[in-house]
Amino acid sequence: MHIVVCTKQTPDSAAKLAVDDAGHVSWGDSPIVINPWDEYAVEEALLLKDRIDGDVQVVVISMGPEEALEALKHAIAMGCDRAIRIWDEAFAGSDTLATSYVLARAIEKIGDVGMVLFGKSAIDSQTGQVAVAVARRLGFSPLTNVIKIAEIDGASMTAERLLEEGRQVVQAPLPAVVGTTKGINEPRYPSFMGIRKATRAEYPLWTAGDIGAAADKVGAAGSGVRWERIFAPPAREGSAEIVAADTVEESARILVDKLLAEKVI
Repeated sequence: MHIVVCTKQTPDSAAKLAVDDAGHVSWGDSPIVINPWDEYAVEEALLLKDRIDGDVQVVVISMGPEEALEALKHAIAMGCDRAIRIWDEAFAGSDTLATSYVLARAIEKIGDVGMVLFGKSAIDSQTGQVAVAVARRLGFSPLTNVIKIAEIDGASMTAERLLEEGRQVVQAPLPAVVGTTKGINEPRYPSFMGIRKATRAEYPLWTAGDIGAAADKVGAAGSGVRWERIFAPPAREGSAEIVAADTVEESARILVDKLLAEKVI
C-alpha cells in the first residue's frame, strides 16, 4: 500500500512580501523551502507506516518547477521512500482547481493508495482547498483538521478533528484524504543519513502526458474561467437620479423630500 504526501514549495516564513504596480507578488531573495504545515503531514505518514502491518511505502509528490525539489529533498531526508515531481509548462498559472486535478491524476498513476496526506494549508496562499478537491476527484473520504489518527486498519480509520467547538471523533472508510493540523505530531529533524539519502536520491519528473492530464483542465485554461463561472457575482442592476438645484440648500431639501417619500428616512 502507498501513503502519498502532497507537498508544496513555499518561501521561507521570514520572507518579506512585495507587490509591484502590476499586482505581481514576489519574495525577493528568500529561499524556497518545504511548506511548514506539510512537515506535519510527512511526519504522520512516517508514523502510520510503522503502525500499519504489511508492505507500506511513503511517496511524496509535489507539483512545481525545479524549485519544488527542495520540498521533495526535505521529505526524503525525513524518511520518505520515494519522491516524484510533477511539472509541465502547461501547468503554469494553475489555481487550486487545476492543481487538484493534476495531483489527483498523479495519485491515480501511483496506484494502490490507501491514504493521501496534506498539511493544513500552504503559507503563501492559505486557501486550504486542494485537499478536499483532491478527495472529491478521487472519490476518497475527506477528513480535514485532523489532530489525531486514533485507529487504522486495512479498511477504515478513526480520527479526531480539531474544530472551533471542540474535538470531533469520526470514522471513515479507506482510502481517505487527510488534512493534518499543528499538534498532530512533532515533525522530526532530517538526520545526517537522511540528508545524504536525499542528495543521492532520484527524483523522476512526470509531465502532463505521463499522468494523462487533459490540456483544458490544467494551467490557466483549467483555472480562471472555471472559477469565474462558478463564483462570479451576479450583475448589479439599478439606476441613479441626480438631484440638481440652484443652491446646496435647495438640493438638500429636495433630496430629503424624496427620501421621506420613499420611506428611507
